[in-house]
Amino acid sequence: MKIATWNINSLNVRLPQLLDWLQTNPVDAIGLQELKLTDEKFPFMELEAAGYQAVCHGQKTYNGVAIVSRHPVSDVVRNIPGLDDEQARVIAATLETPQGPVRLINCYFVNGQAPDSDKFVYKLRWLAALEAFVKSEMAQHSKLVLVGDFNVAPEDRDSFDPEGLRGTIHHTPQERAHFQALLDLGLTDAFRMFEQPEKSFSWWDYRMLGFQKNRGLRIDHILVSDAIKAQTTACTIDRAPRKNKQPSDHAPVVVTFG
Repeated sequence: MKIATWNINSLNVRLPQLLDWLQTNPVDAIGLQELKLTDEKFPFMELEAAGYQAVCHGQKTYNGVAIVSRHPVSDVVRNIPGLDDEQARVIAATLETPQGPVRLINCYFVNGQAPDSDKFVYKLRWLAALEAFVKSEMAQHSKLVLVGDFNVAPEDRDSFDPEGLRGTIHHTPQERAHFQALLDLGLTDAFRMFEQPEKSFSWWDYRMLGFQKNRGLRIDHILVSDAIKAQTTACTIDRAPRKNKQPSDHAPVVVTFG
């Protein structure tokens, strides 16, 4: 079984790229972020023709998340219960796989803009609410996978310039502490379970030849619960879509369960 995450950065623009990728990489499920479209404009038919069903939580112009799955999905939750938030950032569903049910939570984490901004305050409040939600979900679902664009580079090795960017957005001690808090719930960073190439990143700025110079960040993550950790056999970043014409600035991350 394979599960992926990809900040698609406009599904309207990059639907052909997604369909091509799914044909080449027939994952069981993928969490998408930054759909930038409303639910009524979601391409259900095109994905169904490719062998996938989907549930989504869209928003006009900004944000938006979806779970696209080869398997039936149930018990769908949109946004964090109890959090007053107009932004479409979270969708959770149970994948009814042949290996048994797997709870998938897909999130587009708040960017936060800058540590001295109101958006950073919102980010920290949102992260605290997410941790409480994930904790409650883990109490109900032993096999749980949390995926998404976390907008956090959890360690220095996850940044192309850890010293120059120290303390800036994605690199602050507060954001890293919240990432650790998710791990402390009983989750594991699947990518770091395996030996990886140095300077492995999942996002590169469109500007200043960011991708060509590998000036990137690893901010797209897949966290797995203990019950499914033992079955995790690989986790990789697929850089190939970043080479597409008009690519997303993010690359897909894929976890494999044996």
